[in-house]
Amino acid sequence: MGKKFFAEVLGTFILVFFGCGAAVLMGAQIGLMGIALAFGLTIVAAAYGLGAISGAHLNPAVSLGALMAGRIDATTFAVYALAQVAGAILAAAVLLLIASGGQGYDIAVNGLGQNGYGAGYQGGYSLTSALVFEGVATFIFVTVILGATQSGAPAAMAGLAIGLTLTMIHLVGIAVTGTSVNPARSIGPALLVGGTALSQLWVFIVAPLVGGALAGIVHKAGLTRAD
Repeated sequence: MGKKFFAEVLGTFILVFFGCGAAVLMGAQIGLMGIALAFGLTIVAAAYGLGAISGAHLNPAVSLGALMAGRIDATTFAVYALAQVAGAILAAAVLLLIASGGQGYDIAVNGLGQNGYGAGYQGGYSLTSALVFEGVATFIFVTVILGATQSGAPAAMAGLAIGLTLTMIHLVGIAVTGTSVNPARSIGPALLVGGTALSQLWVFIVAPLVGGALAGIVHKAGLTRAD
């Protein structure tokens, strides 16, 4: 379990460091498409590099979906979720250290790739829009993960399918919420940015967890299983 814990810490660190890092350090140069690809490609890298150790969940919503689907037990879920949040916080801290060395960087202005909604954030979408998007997108994401990793699925393609799905979700959702579908990914930056990011954080914990849990329940019921 110690090796799995470390794999989830490292994998989530990779996701947040490169995904949020793309937004903070290179957002103006690479645009929304580049940011979406950064998040998707980090999942591909972590899936193939660490998947054999822990499954590379890197996301409490994914782990909750796996729990509800009967893939892991409650203890494993708790260990994974703790590791994922720790990895995300560590990545956000390292990213802040790097960004702070740049000319003109101000965390209050430039942020750390935190999620949000409402006036002044991206497209200014409402709370309802944020909740619906995050819940639906996470349901789809976890459904793809459970399907791509089920018995009989082409194992060699799972990481690519999951990474491309996360890219697609970002292409649709960056303007809505910055795209979370991952409580850990949201917790790390929000804790350091504070303010509105922290007060809105509950949305990016509750909605993804609900979406992930529903995906697991539906999968366990056999509706999204091949067998």
